[in-house]
Amino acid sequence: MHKNNAKNTSGKDKVKKQFSPEIEVFINDYVKKLNEGVASIFAGAGLSIPAGYVNWPELMSEIAQDLGLDINQEKDLVSIAQYHVNENQNRSKLNQKILDEFTEDTDETENHRVISRLPVSSIWTTNYDKLIEKSYLKENKVVDVKYMNNQLLTTKPKRDLVVYKMHGDVNHPDEAILTKEQYEQYYQTHEPFLNALSGELITKTFLFIGFSFTDPNLDYVLSRLNFRFSKNKRTHYCFVKRHELGDSLNSDQAALDYNNRRQSLTINDLKRYGIKTLLVDSYSDITGILEEIEARYKKRTIFISGSAETYEPHNKHDAIGFVHNLSKAVIENNYKIVNGFGWGIGSSVINGALETIQSKPNKYSESQLILKPFPQFETGSKNLKELWSDYRQKMISQCGISIFVFGNKLVDEEIVEASGMMDEFEIAHQNGCMCIPIGLTGSASKSIYDVISKAPKEYYDNPDVVMPILKELADEKTTFARAVKILKELLKTLKK
Repeated sequence: MHKNNAKNTSGKDKVKKQFSPEIEVFINDYVKKLNEGVASIFAGAGLSIPAGYVNWPELMSEIAQDLGLDINQEKDLVSIAQYHVNENQNRSKLNQKILDEFTEDTDETENHRVISRLPVSSIWTTNYDKLIEKSYLKENKVVDVKYMNNQLLTTKPKRDLVVYKMHGDVNHPDEAILTKEQYEQYYQTHEPFLNALSGELITKTFLFIGFSFTDPNLDYVLSRLNFRFSKNKRTHYCFVKRHELGDSLNSDQAALDYNNRRQSLTINDLKRYGIKTLLVDSYSDITGILEEIEARYKKRTIFISGSAETYEPHNKHDAIGFVHNLSKAVIENNYKIVNGFGWGIGSSVINGALETIQSKPNKYSESQLILKPFPQFETGSKNLKELWSDYRQKMISQCGISIFVFGNKLVDEEIVEASGMMDEFEIAHQNGCMCIPIGLTGSASKSIYDVISKAPKEYYDNPDVVMPILKELADEKTTFARAVKILKELLKTLKK
């Protein structure tokens, strides 16, 4: 995993990340757009280069050499490709270069992996490689790839993501956009792509990663949108690395001053298109920002863990009423619920959520309730214990908060603590979830509270704030009504 200037926060290394005010504003806005389903990503070569793929100068270096040119002195690399075609009257060597450089099997980067876990419905890219598709397939997601006009006419069933490869795909190098003539004709040859991109730039919020804004195709779209919507533009974001003395572009102070000035002018020019620049000290900082986006997005999804053969010392009516009202409170605060339909608990979770959703269908959505009933018997090669372990991992990995209630089961006619619930607590902690045990419900929930109270700093970055709340939720004198009220206030606070 790449290092970043924001401190890691997962499992037991729980330290709050610090970001600049500009980055904080971006993260909050982008998470909001993710929740609204209107976030997208535009990926450039800079996303794939850390995986070992070449950049444009490296791709064209040998081609330039064949032409008797020095790639280090050339800025217009599209023209280099065109000169090669002009001289040879074919592009076979260009096609082979694309195959040689982008078919090598390489692992996706951590940025690819984090992006594949975000709920974006589309990604646009000028890259030829397949790292985006590969990372999504590892998440068991269905990817609908578009790199030819006729592919825009069809829809892959049950797709989770559309990848628009507007410059082509490595498997079809002869059609990859590479030469100056292709760029000049793109608005005619690939008009459907430009129309689709124009539509998405109007309706979605884009995050540009590893992208150069010198691409003539993107410049064409942005300038057209700027003309059409000069006053009311949608806000988009892009990452840009600050120049640093001693890096490849800034060998001395004079070069640094010049490049800083040019960067400042470029940043200001991007504002014309509604693109806000997010300056980072190093490309690895982007990983920390993406991880924070994922963590904050997941914080809007709550896993309710619980099982109950008995509700003692509470009576059954009050206990299931508490779980019902707890579920209502989660939905009313616009969180999602993930639930494994635990024995004695699951029905109350469902009823509380559905009652709230159905009472105000214009305000709440059935998508806020995600049910993941556990398999009850073996039918394949995996035994039930393995199935449950894998199932718990996948279920809890979607969540940023875990609430634990009760936690007991019947074994050989005896009531014992639910070991599966303790497993879920460990998984939640390992995944960086905020764990909220309702200790007053007893059983495993009380045990979880006891574990946390012995080392609260391992579980929270603000234990002085959280522990008094958990202590009251563990106090047997606290009523169920009071516990629901406490949780409502806590959920409101966590949304801020």
